This record gives sequence, C-alpha cells and structure tokens, in this order.
Amino acid sequence: MADHSATRIPAIKVPARLTFAGLALGLAGGMLIAGLPLETPVLAVARPLGALWLRALQMTIVPLVAGLLFTGIVQTIAAAQAGAMARRTLGLFALVLTGGTIMAALLAPLLLELAPIPRGAAAALAGQAGTDPGPVPTFADLAASLIPENVFAAAASGAMVPLIVFVALFAIAATRLPEAPRQQLAGLFAAVAGAMMVMIGWVLALAPLGVFALALGVAAASGSAAIGALAHYIVLVGVIGLIVLIAAYAIAVLAARRPLGAFARAALPAQTVALSTQSSLASLPAMLAACRDLGLRESSADFVLPLAVALFRATSPAMNLAVAIYTAHLTGVELTPAVLAAGAGVALLTTLGSVSLPGTISFVASVGPIALAMGVPLAPLALLVAVEMLPDIVRTVGNVTMDIAVTAAVDRTGTTGLRS
Repeated sequence: MADHSATRIPAIKVPARLTFAGLALGLAGGMLIAGLPLETPVLAVARPLGALWLRALQMTIVPLVAGLLFTGIVQTIAAAQAGAMARRTLGLFALVLTGGTIMAALLAPLLLELAPIPRGAAAALAGQAGTDPGPVPTFADLAASLIPENVFAAAASGAMVPLIVFVALFAIAATRLPEAPRQQLAGLFAAVAGAMMVMIGWVLALAPLGVFALALGVAAASGSAAIGALAHYIVLVGVIGLIVLIAAYAIAVLAARRPLGAFARAALPAQTVALSTQSSLASLPAMLAACRDLGLRESSADFVLPLAVALFRATSPAMNLAVAIYTAHLTGVELTPAVLAAGAGVALLTTLGSVSLPGTISFVASVGPIALAMGVPLAPLALLVAVEMLPDIVRTVGNVTMDIAVTAAVDRTGTTGLRS
C-alpha cells in the first residue's frame, strides 16, 4: 500500500476507478454490438489492442518479481537481526501468513465446489485465455523443478518456481557478503524493481483502454455472463480475506488476551481510515492510537507497527492464492496437491516482495507468479485486475486489523518474558 522504500521512486498512480469504468463500458458496449454488422470491424480493432496490452502486462512480471523478492528477503533478514522482539514479530508474521495460505488452499476449492462459477460465466472469461494450461504437474515434477538447470532459461520460459527458488537463495547468500558488495547488489536489485515499477505503471496507466478492449470482446461473445463471473469472483476472494480479518480478532483474544469488545472498539477508527484510504501506511497513525487505547507499551507499538507496514500484509498470500485458484477453475486447470503446493509456496515467497506496492501493481506482481507456477493462463487476470479495487478494501481492512492484533500479541509476549 505504501511506496516501497527500497526502490526510492515516486508513488505510482494507478487509475483504478478509470479501469473499472473501462470494464463497465466494455461490457456494456460488447453487449450492444453483439450480433450487429458493427461487431466484426469493431472487434477486429479491439481484440489486437487488448492482446497487445496483455502482452505488455506479462512482460514485466519476471524482472519485477526478481527485483522485489531479492529486496524483500534482504530487508526481512536485516529486520530479524534487530533483536529478540524483531524475531518474535517476524515469527508471528510467518505463522499468520502460513496459516492464511493453507486456509486458502483448502477452502477456496471447497467454496468453488459448493458455489460453482455461474454457468456460461466461466467460458466468458476463460475465452480470453487463448492458451492450453498444459499437463498437470505431479509432486515429482514439482520437486524436479525446484532447482533450475539454467536460471536464465527458467526466466525466459516463465518458470516461476525455480526462478523464485534461485532468487531467494541468491538473496540469502548476498546477506553473507561484506557490506560493500552487499550494498551494491541490494542497490542493483532495488533499481531493477524500481525501473520495472515505472514500466508497469506506464502499462497500467493504459489499463482503462486495455480492459475496455478485452471486455468488449468478452461481452460480445457471452453477453452478461461475464458480469456474473466477476461478481462471483469478488465475493469468493472477499470471503477469503474476511476469514483472515476474523482471525485477527481471534489472535487479539487468544494470543494477546485482550477483551473482544475492547479490541473491536480500539481497532474501529483505524479500520475506518483503511476503508476510506485503502492504505496501510495512511492508517499507521490510527493504528498507533489503537495500541494506546489497548494499553500496549509504546516501545512495542513504535517498533512492531512500522515493521508490519513495511514487511507484512496478512491477507496477501491467502487472497492472491484464491485469485489463482479461481482462475484455474475458469480455465480448466486441475487443482492437484502438487499444483496447490506450488501456488502456496510462491504465494508466501512473493508476499515478501510486494508488501509496499499499490494494490493494483501488487495484484500483478503477486498473482501473476502464482498463476504461472500453477500452470494457470494469465489472460483472465487482465479483467480481474479491473475489479481489484473492491477486494482491495477487504485486503486493507484485514491487514490493518491484523497489524494491531499482532502488535498486541508481541507486546504481551514481551511483557511475559520480562516478568519471567
């Protein structure tokens, strides 16, 4: 939500409302021209434009993920060296993120079985994929792909699992270097990430036009069915985020030993700011005030909350994985245990690199690698990104609430340690 400090570039303005308007106009326009003589010449222009914008979006994913993941891992390791409180905090972050990811891997497919995508809607969005999802990977395939024979070949082919494993190991190795070369490497990857964020900002600035072109073709072929799929998608991904939000209250009560009513009242102002700004950084002052209202030590709040804003997005791996699972259902990719394991692992690792990105860019940088790792075509994401502004509200409120809950839990752990 905040600017990624390591990239040191200006904030990127992503026209979320204009993108949503482009989606709405494209769907409406497609339904209007369907079956008319005008349909063929209009789609002859719209479809190449949409495909070109989609290719521009896809070309940024690999270098962006490499730069952000390297920077995120280096920052996390540096934070872990700050002392016992930092290690307790990062441990709780990891526990929450892992639990949310496992929950999404198990629950999202179940929800899609209980409430399937509306008939005809799946074909409407999946028709944009244009690619064969390919053979379903097994556990043996997943294990064999963890270590790339050639990392450049893996990057060229979009093989995200081996690429992410390599970048993670490379980042860990870089932290063992002397300070001068370590800083040089960190600066290089931060510069790569920053340049790619500028590029993806340019691409997303054209999102209203690109989404309009894609939506025009979808609606012309399927009518209003695509609207049903998008609404169904928003509800499902929102439910996954809502569960993470509810888990924050459970952590506050069970781990931090705070009364439910007191925690809810203290968190409400910060949630209101999060709802209106969709920014964890903008909610930081309200989160600090919530910690004061809960009677937490000032040293705990002043340390944990900024660290949470910098390194922790509680809802991200769960909701990002849910998006990829939804897209897999749209495109007919079989969700075997190996596929889900690959997606869950990538969802956890990419969270380290996309914490401080604006919501729309985070969607592309995080969900894209997960989809690639699961063998899911990326094309439907180009329309789903247009409605990301709605699930992003749940993301931000969930993140802010969990930040306060984790701070309270760390504060109690620290107090218990002092007493013992």
